[in-house]
Amino acid sequence: METHVTDTWQTIARLAGRLEDHSTLPREQRILLQLLKIQEEAGEVAEAVIGAMGQNPRKGHSHTWEDVESEVCDVIVTGMVALIRMNPEAAAVFARHMKRIAARDLSEAEDATTAQRTVTVHNSTMGQKS
Repeated sequence: METHVTDTWQTIARLAGRLEDHSTLPREQRILLQLLKIQEEAGEVAEAVIGAMGQNPRKGHSHTWEDVESEVCDVIVTGMVALIRMNPEAAAVFARHMKRIAARDLSEAEDATTAQRTVTVHNSTMGQKS
């Protein structure tokens, strides 16, 4: 695993450990609350987008697009913390999931792009527009 990925998962594990150390709730409840936290963070993304677009008449332009980026990062971190709290092998779970997504979505997209390039090249050699 690349160093920055390993460092990221180590930080996520430390964050999850800190949360575990400060909770007296049963494990199932801790996980459920962490999963709800993802939705809370997603709501903050929505609030930031509305603020960045100035669409809250009471607040106006209350956020920047950098604020939106930061809130999206919070959603990602919160999801990673939820995953590691559910399964200590979260990094491996996530890596497997990413491989499945890449195989499912990228191979089809790359095949379509390659096919489109082939049609474009063929048509250009034939003096046609694609």
